[in-house]
Amino acid sequence: MGIASFLDRDHTVAKPGYSRWLVPPAALAIHLSIGQVYAFSVFVNPLLAYHAADGSAWSHKEVGYIFSLAIVMLGLSAALFGKWLETAGPRKAMFVAATCFGLGFLVASLGVKLHSLPLIYLGYGGLGGIGMGIGYISPVSTLIKWFPDRPGLSTGLAIMGFGGGAMIGAPLATDLMTFFRGSGHQPIAAAFFCMGILYFIFMLFGVFTIRVPAPGWKPAGFVPSVHRSAMISSHNVTVNAAMSTPQFWLLWIVLALNVTAGIGILESAAPMLQNLFPARVTVIAAGGFVGILSLFNMGGRFFWAALSDFIGRKVTFAIFFTVGAVLYFFLPSIALLPAFVLVAGLLISMYGGGFSTIPAYLKDLFGGINVSAIHGRLLTAWSVAGVVGPLIVNALLDHYKAAHQPLSQAYPLILHIMAGLLVLGFFANLLVRPVAARFWMAEGDIAPVDIIQH
Repeated sequence: MGIASFLDRDHTVAKPGYSRWLVPPAALAIHLSIGQVYAFSVFVNPLLAYHAADGSAWSHKEVGYIFSLAIVMLGLSAALFGKWLETAGPRKAMFVAATCFGLGFLVASLGVKLHSLPLIYLGYGGLGGIGMGIGYISPVSTLIKWFPDRPGLSTGLAIMGFGGGAMIGAPLATDLMTFFRGSGHQPIAAAFFCMGILYFIFMLFGVFTIRVPAPGWKPAGFVPSVHRSAMISSHNVTVNAAMSTPQFWLLWIVLALNVTAGIGILESAAPMLQNLFPARVTVIAAGGFVGILSLFNMGGRFFWAALSDFIGRKVTFAIFFTVGAVLYFFLPSIALLPAFVLVAGLLISMYGGGFSTIPAYLKDLFGGINVSAIHGRLLTAWSVAGVVGPLIVNALLDHYKAAHQPLSQAYPLILHIMAGLLVLGFFANLLVRPVAARFWMAEGDIAPVDIIQH
């Protein structure tokens, strides 16, 4: 069997007796890898301190655009390749994701060595972002098919790994840069190169082990519930029709605002803690803070998504926007370091919970036939947030730096802006209603073959 044949969807169909609980580890291998993007903040200060031969250096904005571009490309590639995924199958999609993600690190490594920002943008932001987008949606779609009885739990299982990526990525990057610092190699470039190879190999585990259910498969004893909430439809909506509904765009706003606020912490987590607690937090401790946030991000993705199966998606997001807004407002006034870390972790748990709950929210409103393609297109909200969030943070940091003011004074304003964004998100979520009947697929209609749920 050739590699092309091995990657085909037909060779990933599970045989009778296969346990669906073997699929989550494959999803975790992909998401724990591409979730490294949440550890990017550990590279921020080293990149800012890295000077070219002529003495020139990069600004907060320029370095921040690396992360932003990666998130933009994640959302765009997820939107563009959502339909292709259904026909290509998760194994082929995961292989493409692993190749792009690993190659992105290698190109970025060359960019750092040459002090070329465009090459870093192309590698980490462009190729890496495409790998993240394709890798992000492939296991999510597959797990939703394996767990029709618990859509919130299934998306939590798939996406929790992405939130935990920094738990591996932050200490790995820190240790690699420390190791190479005294070896004569440029430490950031060497770390990028090693991470590209390591992540590619790790992602291949998911490629080799992923399976899809056979056509018509259902869990043993599964009977669709006849007691449905008004927010859970028994009808399906095509991806094009979904984009014509107010519900799609309200959820787009909900996701965009929730993500923008969370990225305000994640994108600058390590330097933020160092600036707010300058005499008490070392570089290693700041990297540890990123790892702690990763644990909350990962745990929140599972906890909140699983909880939403019982309390509903709309109520879950209402919690994010009310409790989150209050915590963001008071976070900069917390002087006790452990309390600050705990509150920041709770905020990031709700940020991660938004990602894992939104696919189930979409399935509730639009049905399961086109959920992968609809989810992919909704992730363009993540692309926008990935630009807006870091732009707010880095623009304010550069402003305070240019004015020769302590950077610690910028963070209260940054976090209060994030609180305001969550208030807007609360009202967008409040307006979500069941999808009108005119958007439903008629009985007997057949969806295009490339988006039928197998």
